[in-house]
Amino acid sequence: MIDDANILIVDDEVGILKMLEITLKKEHFTRITTSSTKEKALQALAEQDFDIILLDVMLPDGDGFALCSSIRQQTTAPILFISARSSDFDKLTGLSVGGDDYITKPFNPLEVVARIRAILRRQHVYEKKTVQPEMKSYVYETFTFFPDEALLIVHGETVQATAKELELLQFFCKNPNRVFTTSQIYELVWGEDVFGEEKTVTIHIAKLRKKLGDNTRKPSIIVNLRGIGYKFIPPTGDT
Repeated sequence: MIDDANILIVDDEVGILKMLEITLKKEHFTRITTSSTKEKALQALAEQDFDIILLDVMLPDGDGFALCSSIRQQTTAPILFISARSSDFDKLTGLSVGGDDYITKPFNPLEVVARIRAILRRQHVYEKKTVQPEMKSYVYETFTFFPDEALLIVHGETVQATAKELELLQFFCKNPNRVFTTSQIYELVWGEDVFGEEKTVTIHIAKLRKKLGDNTRKPSIIVNLRGIGYKFIPPTGDT
């Protein structure tokens, strides 16, 4: 159940921690852990698994972007940045280091709750879909993808990927040789309007290409048709 989600909130402002905790509890989220430092956040992550992480960028003992990279080495749980740093550069940095969404301060706490529910709902739908028999595996010449195990193997080596990257990969695998615009991909994979529709898709595709071993300068797996959109071309030898 979505309301049973285990949530970690990392922010150095005690007032924001309390406000989010109170709001989430009013919305029936009861499993909430708060942390005001990078060190405490890493300790909490070492002690338990979280379903979603809310992360500030400016922390007293470290940078939230660097912390996000560290978290990504431990878990693929969705990460929602909440920060006063509102430039496009900061938002793109947050997405590129592994964030799934980005909200700027000041914010409406109910908007944060809505974003959390949307992310968890998509995660829940993704996990339900991955148990369907027809989706047990996608086997290609250069990589194999097991959605039900969230397992990606490229050239014989296991590759770590975030839940959103795997969701995007599954979308492409289910729709080979079809052309989709950036807007269509965003609508079908992300499902709602948040910051940077086109940039969000572009960044995630770039990261996915790199993990698939696709040539980033001249890709042959996820191909960009200029002015049209993207097309997934299964590597030779797919089954």
